[in-house]
Order: sequence, then C-alpha cells, then structure tokens
Amino acid sequence: SQYTGLINTSISREIPLEIGTLQNLTEVSLANNSLAYQIPYAIFNSSKIEVISLYMNQLSGHLPPIIGNWLPNLKVLYLWGNELKGIIPSSISNASMLVELELGANYFSGSIPNTLGNLRHLERLNLVNNNLTSNSSTLELSFLSSLTNCVNLTSIVLAENPLNGTLPISIGNFSTSLEEFVAFNCNIKGIIPREIGNLSNLMTLHLENNELVGPIPSTVGGIRNLQGLYLQHNRLQRSIPNGICQLRNLDELLLNHNKLFGPIPTCWGYLSKLQKLYLNSNKLTSIPSSFWSLTELLQINLSSNSLSGYLPLDVGKLEHVTQIDLSWNKLSGDIHAIRGLYSLVSLSLAHNKFQGSIPQSFDNLISMEHLDLSDNNFSAEIPKSLMKLKCLKYFNVSFNRLQGEIPFGGAIAQFSASSFMGNQALCGPPQLKVPPCETSNVEQSTTAVIVRYILPAMIAIILALFLTFALLRHQKRAAKHNGQGDLLALATWRRITYLELEQATDGFSESNLVGKGSFGSVYRGMLSDGTSIAVKVFNLNIEGGFKSFKAECDVLCSIRQRNLVKIISSCSRIDFKALRGEENFNAKLDCMLSVMQLAMDCSTEVPEERSNMKDVVTILKNIKLKFLKDVGED
Repeated sequence: SQYTGLINTSISREIPLEIGTLQNLTEVSLANNSLAYQIPYAIFNSSKIEVISLYMNQLSGHLPPIIGNWLPNLKVLYLWGNELKGIIPSSISNASMLVELELGANYFSGSIPNTLGNLRHLERLNLVNNNLTSNSSTLELSFLSSLTNCVNLTSIVLAENPLNGTLPISIGNFSTSLEEFVAFNCNIKGIIPREIGNLSNLMTLHLENNELVGPIPSTVGGIRNLQGLYLQHNRLQRSIPNGICQLRNLDELLLNHNKLFGPIPTCWGYLSKLQKLYLNSNKLTSIPSSFWSLTELLQINLSSNSLSGYLPLDVGKLEHVTQIDLSWNKLSGDIHAIRGLYSLVSLSLAHNKFQGSIPQSFDNLISMEHLDLSDNNFSAEIPKSLMKLKCLKYFNVSFNRLQGEIPFGGAIAQFSASSFMGNQALCGPPQLKVPPCETSNVEQSTTAVIVRYILPAMIAIILALFLTFALLRHQKRAAKHNGQGDLLALATWRRITYLELEQATDGFSESNLVGKGSFGSVYRGMLSDGTSIAVKVFNLNIEGGFKSFKAECDVLCSIRQRNLVKIISSCSRIDFKALRGEENFNAKLDCMLSVMQLAMDCSTEVPEERSNMKDVVTILKNIKLKFLKDVGED
C-alpha cells in the first residue's frame, strides 16, 4: 500500500495531479499547508483510499457530482476550513463506509441531502458555518429524520447555517448513541418537540440564537446525562419546568434572553454539579433559598429580571463563585452576605434597591476586577479599604446616597467622575467633579482635629486650674486677716486635676451654675476633701473671650502671692517647675498667656489665617527661651 502524509508541511500551493495515479493509495493527509486551487478529481478516483484529510487550506471549486461513486472504502473525509462552494452532492452517500464527514467552514449552499441517512456507519457529521438550508418543499428539517437511520451517530454539528426550518418530532428517534447536537444560529423556528426527552445519552444540546417559541418541554428531564443545555436568545415562554431538576449531571445552563417568567424552581437545589448559570433578561420573580446551596457555582447571571427579596446569609456558601450579576432587579436589604466570597472577580448589583453601607470587609475580595454598585440606596462613606483592591479595573458607585470623602488612592485613583456621580454628599479632588472636602488628606485632617478641638480643650483645663489656684490664694489671705494666717502658711498646696474639677461640679452641671456671662460661666463645687471651690470657664472661641480672660489674669497678677502655685501646660510640652517665689510668677503667667495666644492663632475659623505647624514650633521655642531667661535658668 502507499501513503501520503504531509500535515503542516510547506509544499507547492497546488496538489500535484500525479497523486491520482497512485493506485494503491490509502491515505492523503495534506492538512494546513496553504494549498490553493481545486482538488484534483483524481484523488476521488482511488477505490482503496480510506482517509482524505485536506482541512485548513485555501482549496476552492466544487466537489465532483459523483464524489462517492469511486470511494467504497472511504472512512474519513476532512475538508473543513477551505473555500469550497456549491452543493453537497447526494452521491456522497455512496461512500457507504464513511465514519467521519466534516465539511464545515466552507461556502457550501443548497439543502442538506436526505441521502445522508444511508451512511449507516456514520459517527460524526460536521457541517458548521456554511450557507446550507432546508428542503424548500417543507418547513421541517427532513434531513434530520433521515439521519435517525445512522444508529452509530454520536455528534451532529449544524451551527451557523440558515436552515430556516422546524425540528421534526422524529428527533426523538435518534439512537441512544447521540451525545452532541449543535444547531445554534440556524434560524430554527417553532417549538422544541417533547420527544427530545428520548435522547437519554445526549450530553450537549445547543439550540441558542434561534427563533424557538413556546415552553421548554418538561420531558427535557429525561436527558439524564445532559451536561450542557443552551437555549439562550430565543423566544421561549412560560415558567421554567421542574423537569430540569432531574438533570443531576448538568454543569452549564443558559436560558437567558427569553420570555420565561415566574419563580426559579425550588428543586434546583438538586443541581449539585451546576457551575455556570445564565437566566438574565427574562421575567423571573424570585430566588428560592435552596438556590444558594449550589456550592459548585462559578458564574451566576440573573440580571434584568423582576427578582425581589433579600440576599440571605447562605450566599456565603458559594465559596467558589467568580462572577455574580444581579443587576436590574428589585432586590433590597444589605449586601454583607457577599463579603466572604473571596474568589469573586466580577460583582454587579446595579439598579436595585440595596441599602445600608458598603462592607469594610470588601477589601478581602482581593481578586475583584469589576465592581458595580450603582443606582441603589447605599449610604455612609465609601470604605477606604477598597483602595486595597489592586486588581480592580471597573468601579461604579454612582447614584446612591453615599457621603464623606472619596478615598481617592490605590486602585480607586484610576477612575473618573462617572464612577461617583449622583451622590450629593460626597467630596474629594476637583477632577471627580465633587465639592472639595475641608481637608484633602489625612495629615491635614489630623492637624485640624488637634487645632480645632484638642488645643481649646487643653486651654480650658489650664484656665480652670489657674483660677482654682487663684481662689485658694484669695481664701488664704482672708484667713490671715481672721487670725488663721499661721495655719495657712503651713499648708501644703496640691495640684488639682481636671477630673477632680469635673467631679466637684458634677460634670459642670446646670445645678452648680452660679452665673453666666458673655465670655464664660462660673460653677460652684466641693472637692473630695471638703474644700469649697468656684471654677470659671472661659469661652475663647468667641470674639472678646480671650481679651476678657487676659484682663482677669492681669487683676489676679496684682495680688501678692505668698504660697506655692503650680501651673502645668500640656499643650506646649514645657515642663513648668513649681513657683518658688513671687518674682517668678509673672514670668510663668506671661509664658502661659503666650502659649494660649498661639493656640488661638492655630484654631481660628478661617483656615488661611491659621499659623502653620513649622511657625508654631519656632514660636514655642522662642517662648521657652524667654521663660528660661526670665526665671534666670540656662
């Protein structure tokens, strides 16, 4: 015997005519060689040839009308991926030993010959991507009825042909050997016959992108070995039949873009092997709780339906899921159940009624590339933790009720204003077309808190302590005039903390309020040792408050001081030592007043008028040097 096998070999672009003279030739394999021109008819004139493999070339022309008459032993004919045209000759059925016939991806036209049913040994038929049609005499795809005679047939691929016909009832007569039926984008009309449930060993059924109408037959549950059911982009109606629940081996189910309505069947919890589910663009109304027990799911698309209700905690069971699309529904409640889905790559919840906050723990979704939460009722702030999502390529939180500063950093920094629009209370950098925040970064925000809140509080504490000490000194003088001077001279004065002042006045309660003026309030109280005190608290944040405070300090400074006074300033980091004589008191008071004036300069309401931190450090240093000089220390 002779054999010609030159797969993937670069030779002359034309098949040599001499091949036809090889009388004992059994196989010609010239695939993928950029061959052009017509196939020599002589190749089809060898009675001993068993394999002709010429796929993936640029061969053109027609097949000879009597192609099968001289090929009684031909088992494999691979001509796919060329530029052949014309009809498929009915004489091809005379090659009665054919097992595999693949003529896809050419320009064949006309009807598929009914005589293909004579190929009783045929196992694979592939006619994909041609211009083949049905027999013009009837709407029914009659060639399918003839193929039911091929009892060994395992695969029928007819996709991408304008068949323009209906599926015959006889489709249920295919033998149990049929495992694959592929007829997408074929303009198939009418209903899906109930008899399709007889194909008990079918593993893949592709009928998507056709014009099918009516219901999905409940008999589909009889296809027990089915692994992939593809009925998307048709006009199928009614509810999803419970028969689908019997497809325990199903791993891909695509019913999207139809007119299906009603609830998703509760029995779907039995589809334990399901990995890919597309039900989008229908009129479905509810998701059963059993749905969330499908733990093998990787892709879920339920968008553009009428689904309502909440997302239960059981959503967290979908630990392998990578894509979830629930957009364009009526779902509500919070989304905290999603935070544990660590494998998520894409999540779309847009155009629903979800509310509450965006979970801080979303930063654990480290594989996230697509996150769309737009057109909901989410509130609170956008979590800064989202900046950690390094893989993020699409992000949208527009048209919610979010507020606060946009965490414009990390992965979030790459997105434009369209990702944040429609949230009236958001603020951030000008390129996002939102109002500016009071502070634009963390450092300024921290400084503002210190300047506006902490410093004034510290000043209030210092004033309270100072006035308390002044009151005690005044009581000492009064006691001296009453003959008790010697006892008071021996008294040991102690520091009174702000906590003691707060406890003595019951938290500066209204019941202990003695009087209230334009610039401050006076409270009475009693210390734990029974000493009665009065505390005046100045309001330094209003105009004239500081001037009034300084005036009262000047009066107090005119009183002769004979006892130990301690003034501690927490805000300046200067560790004042105890006064040891009257001559140092004025120096300490001047130092304290200078520090408080500086605090006022730092906490003015107009940010542009505040002293910057560099100047503050310099001023504090100068205050310290002056104080040390006044008290005579190095």
